[in-house]
Amino acid sequence: MERSLVLVKPDGVQRGLIGEAIARFERRGLRLVAAKFIWVSKDLAEAHYAEHKGKGFYDGLISYITSAPVMAMVWEGPNAVAAIRQTVGSTKPWEAAPGTIRHDFALEVGRNLIHASDKPETGERETALWFKQEELVEWARAIDAWVFEK
Repeated sequence: MERSLVLVKPDGVQRGLIGEAIARFERRGLRLVAAKFIWVSKDLAEAHYAEHKGKGFYDGLISYITSAPVMAMVWEGPNAVAAIRQTVGSTKPWEAAPGTIRHDFALEVGRNLIHASDKPETGERETALWFKQEELVEWARAIDAWVFEK
């Protein structure tokens, strides 16, 4: 099972889109294994976006992600990273496919509502950064046999 970190970023929280995001992932068949509503510290923001340090947009990114609460979640399932990225849509909302979260609710990259891990290994790294091991809930749903082949 793959895992992916998903963040409903400050603009998504302020616009009341947490439930919309959760509903789409649940309808897709993904399983929620961790969630917390938090105000992101500067240290966590800098660790999360470390790969962008030194880029022109870095300071604005840190300022933005720490400007209001974030809904942080971990979702799992077969090919979870690809399924979540497809559900979220392209980073550039104007390039996102119709029916994706970013297509349906966003207009600009700097306010694209949601973060999702881009690769399985990134999902593991980001999950460990945002959640302690004991915050991840191992569980099975009654419907799992109807959603997951194995």
